[in-house]
Amino acid sequence: MADIRNEIERRRTFAIISHPDAGKTTLTEKFLLYGGAIQLAGAVKGKKNARHAVSDWMEIEKQRGISVTSSVMQFNYEGYCINILDTPGHQDFSEDTYRTLMAADSAVMVIDAAKGVEAQTRKLFKVCLLRDIPIFTFVNKMDREARNPFDLMEQIEQELGIRTYPVNWPIGCGREFKGVYDRHKREIISFLGDGTANGVRQVEKVELSMSDARLGELLGESLRETLVDDVELLDGASYEFDMDEVRHGKLSPVFFGSALTNFGVEPFLEDFLKMTTPPLPRGSSEGEIDPFDPGFSAFVFKIQANMNKAHRDRVAFMRICSGEFDKTQEYYHVQGERKIKLSQPQQLMAQDREIIDRAYAGDIIGVFDPGVFSIGDTICTANRKFEFAGIPTFAPEHFARIRQTDTLKRKQFVKGTTQIAQEGAIQIFHEPNTGMEEVIVGVVGVLQFEVLEYRLKNEYGVDIRRDGLSYQYIRWIENEEFDPKQLDISSDTKLVQDFKDRYLLLFTDEWNIRWAQEHNKWLELSEFGR
Repeated sequence: MADIRNEIERRRTFAIISHPDAGKTTLTEKFLLYGGAIQLAGAVKGKKNARHAVSDWMEIEKQRGISVTSSVMQFNYEGYCINILDTPGHQDFSEDTYRTLMAADSAVMVIDAAKGVEAQTRKLFKVCLLRDIPIFTFVNKMDREARNPFDLMEQIEQELGIRTYPVNWPIGCGREFKGVYDRHKREIISFLGDGTANGVRQVEKVELSMSDARLGELLGESLRETLVDDVELLDGASYEFDMDEVRHGKLSPVFFGSALTNFGVEPFLEDFLKMTTPPLPRGSSEGEIDPFDPGFSAFVFKIQANMNKAHRDRVAFMRICSGEFDKTQEYYHVQGERKIKLSQPQQLMAQDREIIDRAYAGDIIGVFDPGVFSIGDTICTANRKFEFAGIPTFAPEHFARIRQTDTLKRKQFVKGTTQIAQEGAIQIFHEPNTGMEEVIVGVVGVLQFEVLEYRLKNEYGVDIRRDGLSYQYIRWIENEEFDPKQLDISSDTKLVQDFKDRYLLLFTDEWNIRWAQEHNKWLELSEFGR
């Protein structure tokens, strides 16, 4: 038991979130470099012969230079075993992003120093608040022109409603970027030059105390005076550092640096690991499940089909919540109400996999899914039959009607749309009492339509026709005794069913939602599917 406790205590599982192009994938790659998991960081965008980032494995991601699916990466660093959940940051991200945050114990929020808080950051931040998880902020791209750091702090606090505590403070920006001041050590970490190593720009660092006579020479008198004033203001006016506030997502430690030049990444990683906790307890039908409970338990938060096109496989990603996983053991699939052996258990480095014998609370494992798992399913030791709190179905924001162009490929069309919907990348709906010859697809971000079209063609051999629909809102019908014939709705509201046969309403605007509620007083509607 002592070994299991030690293994769990050294686990750190976190997600990296950001708006597009804030440098999230570059930061992830640098973490992997420090952990020795990769030997050369990949450029996310570049020439045809350049490496692609290891966390972007799907062909469409390499073509467009963005992350479309969430990747899972594990590596060891200074005694810690780190699981990174790399979420899509592009503007048209998917529900997959929301669910990945359900599997994390903390989040690193990457913000562009020039652009500050952007729309996508706000959406992801709201999901973090739902989970009450710690949020650490890395203000990136200080080697370029940037906004005033006090203005950035104020924007984070006002727009996201979270207090901030700068752990370090930048000295200049762009060409004038001279380094950062470490508030705990009360030292300057100086930014020197941009040599190269393994084809990646690097920086040297020199550490000086604030009282060092060489400070004016190193920074220049103007930047030295600005720094002295900034530090005085920070010490007098900023929030006190409170670890309990950090751990409940009420205070965000903020770090400044440049992922591209490697400046500030290693100090950030080291401080972050000291401030974060081992795996946290999870709510269930039996109350909170302690991660140190010896009994194995896990939940499915992601399903990905065809990660290996040659084998047409399907992998269920599970977050282990307690105890130790042993591949020789039989476990209980609660929703399937049967004992099950988790076959081909593997840990992943993006598309590279390693079959494992054991894993511990905090780890993410992938297992072969013959089609029995769904998002949110619980797996635990056979003598216990609790369920973890379900993962909500998030409301899609864009809708289209799709149909196959070749009627002879109906079977492949149904299989493809159903499997991709089970993964959670899209939601599919059909009108009551109709087949699957054509379906309505709902997505969180419009890029998912492109991903769907690409995957149906490349993985299932099906070409589709897509027609956009004007619906903007969706509501699940919660009534247990529901008779569609009793429903009185406007002509531009549509009644549909999802692939679990739950009834929903699609609305073009908020006025139609109010109309439906006023004309059907008995109707119970919900923004989330349970």
